[in-house]
Amino acid sequence: MSTNHRAEWWAQFASASDRVDPASVVEGLGDVIAPRIPSPLLRREAQIAVHTVVRHLNKPAAAGLAEQGGRAAARLAATVTRLEERATDDGTGIAAAAALVHVLHGRWPEGAAAAEPLIGTVPLVRALIPALCLENVDVALTLRLLGTGQAPATALQSSLAIARYGWWPTWLLKVVTERALAGTLDADVIAALDRCAYAELSPAQARLARRLFDADTQLVDAVAHRLETLGEPSAAGRLREGDLSAVALAARLIPL
Repeated sequence: MSTNHRAEWWAQFASASDRVDPASVVEGLGDVIAPRIPSPLLRREAQIAVHTVVRHLNKPAAAGLAEQGGRAAARLAATVTRLEERATDDGTGIAAAAALVHVLHGRWPEGAAAAEPLIGTVPLVRALIPALCLENVDVALTLRLLGTGQAPATALQSSLAIARYGWWPTWLLKVVTERALAGTLDADVIAALDRCAYAELSPAQARLARRLFDADTQLVDAVAHRLETLGEPSAAGRLREGDLSAVALAARLIPL
């Protein structure tokens, strides 16, 4: 997975949720960025700033906490500016602290983009996903999907869809995961798979359905022909046209 994503890429994570918790964003990213600051004094200042801003974001109506948070963020920004003016990074971790300044000022996509070359993509994603407040999102699967080049919003949507159908039999979960990784998981595919789940197919019927989902051309033609002989020409036609909604019916009707 690339470690040079732009801020726009990171901002897509928020587009997948309407319940992003700003405090959790700052706390999560702060927890992975601040430890990368080697200088004990600068690291301590950064950690204090994170704690103070998080305390304000957890109680946004408290004017006193807002003022303290603003001062702490401004103080860290001033320290970073002063260190940058020396034109050399003597191992204090200026780049990591500068990334954290973005986060503390609400520019967390910019902060994540700046920290990514220093920390890597995975720790930042793992820190960010809980702040999206999404139920049952599979972080490991989301990372796998991101690794295939999928955009954050798409990867999260696919991960959530799969988690929602965790009661499906193993063979169906394997199909849906493969489709997600291939970038071919959409509403029609999910609906077709759901029909197969409710059809309660036998192991032999499940194997047939799996091959039909894989678009085995010879099998599709043979099954469609068999459906026609069973008085199901409409289902046969849909199957030949690639309509996955006919897979469950085909698997149930074909005697094995």
